Amino acid sequence: KSRSFSSKQKTLTLPGFSELCRGAWRMKTKDEIGLETYAKFNGCDESVTPEGGESIMTVKNRVMGALNEIVKSTPDGEATCVVSHLWVTRSMISDALGLDPSKMNEVDIPTASISCVDYEEGGKAQVVMQGFKPDVGLEKSKDTGN
Repeated sequence: KSRSFSSKQKTLTLPGFSELCRGAWRMKTKDEIGLETYAKFNGCDESVTPEGGESIMTVKNRVMGALNEIVKSTPDGEATCVVSHLWVTRSMISDALGLDPSKMNEVDIPTASISCVDYEEGGKAQVVMQGFKPDVGLEKSKDTGN
């Protein structure tokens, strides 16, 4: 699936914002994948990319291409909203923070949270909010994927 972004009058769907394709690991637990293999994958070791799936760097490159398209097309002073899942959000936040890709898995993004990045002219990014999840009385999610 691809994710969408909106401006004042339109919603666009960009394949670049699709979540990480887990390939042969889809619907498997960390134990079924193997904890050591899973840790290597999360550390950007492309030698453990699941069959039919994507490496973290493939996802990050895809996401950043789509993000650059959005940033260029958003007029100064206006905002754009990207609705995405974990690795897509981690890709954007880690890039804005200047983190090494091998540290992306350490970026805390709770389920159904809000993150905000401000992009200035020239592409400079500032993380305004990361993984904000307002307490509205809902049961805490049990994030087990990453």
